[in-house]
Amino acid sequence: MTSELFSPLPLRSGQVLRNRIAKAAMEENMAADGQLPGGELIGLYRRWAEGGAGLLITGNVMVHAEALTGPAGVVLDEAAPLEPFADWAKAGKAGGGAIWMQINHPGRQIGSDMPGVVWGPSAVGVDLGKHSSRFGRPVAMTARQIEETVTRYAVTAQRAEQAGFDGVEVHAAHGYLLSQFLSPLVNKRTDQWGGSLENRARMLLDVVRAVRAAVSPSFAVAVKLNSADFQRGGFDADDARQVIEMLAPLGVDLVELSGGSYESPAMSGRAADARTQAREAYFLDLAKDLVGTSPLPLMLTGGITRRETAERVLDSGVAVIGMGTALAVTPDLPARWRTGREADRQLRPVTWSDKALASAAGMAQVRHQMRRIARGSRPTPGTHPAVALVAERRRQRRALRRYRAWLGTTRSAA
Repeated sequence: MTSELFSPLPLRSGQVLRNRIAKAAMEENMAADGQLPGGELIGLYRRWAEGGAGLLITGNVMVHAEALTGPAGVVLDEAAPLEPFADWAKAGKAGGGAIWMQINHPGRQIGSDMPGVVWGPSAVGVDLGKHSSRFGRPVAMTARQIEETVTRYAVTAQRAEQAGFDGVEVHAAHGYLLSQFLSPLVNKRTDQWGGSLENRARMLLDVVRAVRAAVSPSFAVAVKLNSADFQRGGFDADDARQVIEMLAPLGVDLVELSGGSYESPAMSGRAADARTQAREAYFLDLAKDLVGTSPLPLMLTGGITRRETAERVLDSGVAVIGMGTALAVTPDLPARWRTGREADRQLRPVTWSDKALASAAGMAQVRHQMRRIARGSRPTPGTHPAVALVAERRRQRRALRRYRAWLGTTRSAA
């Protein structure tokens, strides 16, 4: 074991991560009534907090109540009560590590059965072939809507700090709204938010400036960015390099590298691009190219399950290794690594040829494990993906009814 994996990492904000292992964001879909964190979510993070990671990053928390990635998503806006979020933050810090809230707007990646709004930089829908109808048809955002959304990110970040979180991570990857603005395939605008990379990055940079101004200097601000979209003509590694350079003067502590979108789900290791076909550390080759020029510390997420792989990633110059699925199966994996042990179980692989359906089934498997962990039960990684997917869709239908009722009675659509 190298000492670096368990060495502290000081950040620009003055915050110090106790080690280089992070629980990366995974969308839990566990919101309680009112789109708030409840006992299940709090129990899950308390379990992870005890597992030895230096940093926990929550699944994406929505900045706009009328725009959710799924009906069981958590919302933190100016109207949300802070007490449940304070309980969540406290649970996440129970083991002595830090907890950051990932904040997000889905943009066009919203189900067609969801109420609310479906926005994008342009009226370009999600193309999933025969599955495209699962998503709403987006409308191009107006200048006012863009500006109001920037403010929403700042409000969510400020309230996360008030609730006791140690930082936020602005989600600009995986095809969500800020990633959509960055992508030349989705962003067809001809105004100040479209065309050149500088223009396509404008909304992300404005969000980061607004967030940094809304929180204290000691509060961490990170950005999750695609190393590439893995679509021909899309956002690529050179674009990522330039955006990281643009972020450097804005007080960003860390940039997490991932990749892909719903159209090319590289984050689950199933992109069409051959560069993500490695079974472990999917994006390491691209990250190596970026490490050499990055003025900011980088975190790499995607397919890291073994200590040897984690050490290889750190040896490449990456500052933090992020794990998602591995911690949904073995929540105490960092603590195991300290004593020379590895995970004794792996998630059952999904080998379906339909990439979109396989990605959905894989996420359903992970959420099934998270719910078991939240209840204090042992994960069952052998659960068949079809069983997990059917159960997930049943839960989503129930959650959709609750979300519709909540939105209809407590919020006015934008």
